Amino acid sequence: MESVGFETDIRPDLAEGLVSAARTSLGDTLRSVVYFTPAGFDVLYTRTDLYDSPEAERQAKELLVEFERTGFAEVPVRSVIARMGDVSDIGPYQFTVRFHEHGFVVRVIRGNAGVLFTADSMDVSAFAEGASAIRGLLDGT
Repeated sequence: MESVGFETDIRPDLAEGLVSAARTSLGDTLRSVVYFTPAGFDVLYTRTDLYDSPEAERQAKELLVEFERTGFAEVPVRSVIARMGDVSDIGPYQFTVRFHEHGFVVRVIRGNAGVLFTADSMDVSAFAEGASAIRGLLDGT
Protein backbone atom coordinates (compact mmCIF):
# COMPACT_ATOMS: atom_id res chain seq x y z
CA MET A 1 0.00 0.00 0.00
CA GLU A 2 1.50 3.31 -1.04
CA SER A 3 0.45 6.79 0.02
CA VAL A 4 0.87 8.06 -3.55
CA GLY A 5 -2.55 8.56 -5.03
CA PHE A 6 -4.57 8.86 -1.82
CA GLU A 7 -7.58 11.10 -2.46
CA THR A 8 -8.33 11.60 1.22
CA ASP A 9 -6.13 12.96 3.98
CA ILE A 10 -5.52 9.49 5.43
CA ARG A 11 -2.09 8.99 6.94
CA PRO A 12 -0.18 5.98 5.58
CA ASP A 13 0.20 4.52 9.09
CA LEU A 14 -3.56 4.73 9.66
CA ALA A 15 -4.24 3.11 6.27
CA GLU A 16 -1.90 0.24 7.16
CA GLY A 17 -3.46 -0.10 10.62
CA LEU A 18 -7.00 -0.29 9.23
CA VAL A 19 -6.07 -3.00 6.76
CA SER A 20 -4.18 -4.90 9.44
CA ALA A 21 -7.12 -4.73 11.86
CA ALA A 22 -9.57 -5.98 9.24
CA ARG A 23 -7.26 -8.76 8.03
CA THR A 24 -6.53 -9.90 11.58
CA SER A 25 -10.23 -10.08 12.42
CA LEU A 26 -11.53 -11.56 9.18
CA GLY A 27 -8.60 -13.46 7.70
CA ASP A 28 -8.98 -14.80 4.17
CA THR A 29 -12.69 -13.96 4.04
CA LEU A 30 -11.82 -10.24 3.84
CA ARG A 31 -12.57 -8.92 0.36
CA SER A 32 -11.81 -5.20 0.63
CA VAL A 33 -11.15 -2.23 2.90
CA VAL A 34 -12.17 1.29 1.88
CA TYR A 35 -11.54 4.52 3.80
CA PHE A 36 -13.97 7.32 3.00
CA THR A 37 -14.87 10.87 3.94
CA PRO A 38 -17.78 13.04 2.81
CA ALA A 39 -15.64 14.23 -0.13
CA GLY A 40 -13.50 11.28 -1.23
CA PHE A 41 -12.44 7.67 -0.76
CA ASP A 42 -9.44 5.41 -1.02
CA VAL A 43 -9.42 1.68 -1.63
CA LEU A 44 -6.86 0.50 0.90
CA TYR A 45 -7.04 -3.23 0.21
CA THR A 46 -8.71 -5.55 -2.26
CA ARG A 47 -8.25 -9.28 -2.45
CA THR A 48 -6.45 -10.08 -5.70
CA ASP A 49 -9.11 -12.47 -7.09
CA LEU A 50 -11.90 -9.87 -7.25
CA TYR A 51 -11.26 -7.38 -10.07
CA ASP A 52 -9.51 -7.42 -13.43
CA SER A 53 -8.15 -3.88 -13.09
CA PRO A 54 -7.76 -1.01 -10.63
CA GLU A 55 -10.34 0.92 -12.68
CA ALA A 56 -12.95 -1.84 -12.29
CA GLU A 57 -12.19 -2.03 -8.57
CA ARG A 58 -12.58 1.72 -8.11
CA GLN A 59 -15.81 1.84 -10.12
CA ALA A 60 -17.37 -0.93 -8.03
CA LYS A 61 -16.34 0.68 -4.74
CA GLU A 62 -17.50 4.14 -5.82
CA LEU A 63 -21.12 2.99 -5.94
CA LEU A 64 -20.81 1.34 -2.55
CA VAL A 65 -19.22 4.42 -0.96
CA GLU A 66 -21.88 6.74 -2.38
CA PHE A 67 -24.57 4.65 -0.72
CA GLU A 68 -22.73 4.29 2.59
CA ARG A 69 -22.01 8.04 2.87
CA THR A 70 -25.58 8.38 4.10
CA GLY A 71 -24.13 7.22 7.40
CA PHE A 72 -22.66 10.69 8.00
CA ALA A 73 -26.19 12.12 7.99
CA GLU A 74 -27.49 9.28 10.20
CA VAL A 75 -24.99 9.77 13.05
CA PRO A 76 -26.75 12.76 14.68
CA VAL A 77 -30.12 10.99 14.54
CA ARG A 78 -28.69 7.78 15.96
CA SER A 79 -27.01 9.79 18.73
CA VAL A 80 -30.34 11.37 19.71
CA ILE A 81 -32.05 7.98 19.74
CA ALA A 82 -29.33 6.57 21.98
CA ARG A 83 -29.81 9.43 24.49
CA MET A 84 -33.58 9.06 24.74
CA GLY A 85 -33.33 7.15 28.01
CA ASP A 86 -36.65 5.47 28.77
CA VAL A 87 -37.72 5.49 25.14
CA SER A 88 -34.65 3.70 23.83
CA ASP A 89 -32.10 1.68 25.70
CA ILE A 90 -30.11 0.53 22.69
CA GLY A 91 -27.00 2.57 23.49
CA PRO A 92 -24.79 4.50 21.12
CA TYR A 93 -24.33 3.54 17.47
CA GLN A 94 -21.38 1.21 16.87
CA PHE A 95 -21.35 -0.04 13.26
CA THR A 96 -23.58 -1.28 10.45
CA VAL A 97 -23.53 -4.75 8.88
CA ARG A 98 -25.35 -5.33 5.61
CA PHE A 99 -26.07 -8.97 4.80
CA HIS A 100 -26.04 -9.97 1.14
CA GLU A 101 -26.50 -13.36 -0.49
CA HIS A 102 -22.77 -14.01 -0.88
CA GLY A 103 -21.18 -11.77 1.71
CA PHE A 104 -21.28 -8.73 3.95
CA VAL A 105 -20.59 -5.00 3.93
CA VAL A 106 -19.58 -3.45 7.27
CA ARG A 107 -19.54 0.33 7.81
CA VAL A 108 -17.83 2.09 10.71
CA ILE A 109 -18.09 5.88 11.00
CA ARG A 110 -16.28 8.17 13.43
CA GLY A 111 -16.48 11.92 12.96
CA ASN A 112 -15.79 12.78 9.33
CA ALA A 113 -14.17 9.46 8.45
CA GLY A 114 -15.53 6.04 7.71
CA VAL A 115 -14.32 2.60 6.78
CA LEU A 116 -16.11 -0.03 4.77
CA PHE A 117 -14.94 -3.57 4.72
CA THR A 118 -16.45 -6.37 2.74
CA ALA A 119 -16.20 -10.08 3.42
CA ASP A 120 -17.36 -13.42 2.13
CA SER A 121 -20.13 -15.22 4.03
CA MET A 122 -18.89 -16.17 7.49
CA ASP A 123 -19.61 -16.16 11.22
CA VAL A 124 -20.83 -12.65 12.09
CA SER A 125 -19.06 -12.44 15.45
CA ALA A 126 -15.78 -11.55 13.68
CA PHE A 127 -17.38 -8.32 12.46
CA ALA A 128 -17.70 -6.98 16.00
CA GLU A 129 -14.00 -7.60 16.57
CA GLY A 130 -13.02 -5.93 13.30
CA ALA A 131 -15.32 -2.95 13.80
CA SER A 132 -14.06 -2.44 17.35
CA ALA A 133 -10.43 -2.39 16.20
CA ILE A 134 -11.23 0.04 13.39
CA ARG A 135 -13.20 2.35 15.73
CA GLY A 136 -10.17 2.50 18.01
CA LEU A 137 -7.91 3.46 15.11
CA LEU A 138 -10.34 6.11 13.82
CA ASP A 139 -10.74 7.54 17.32
CA GLY A 140 -6.99 8.10 17.41
CA THR A 141 -7.04 10.39 14.38
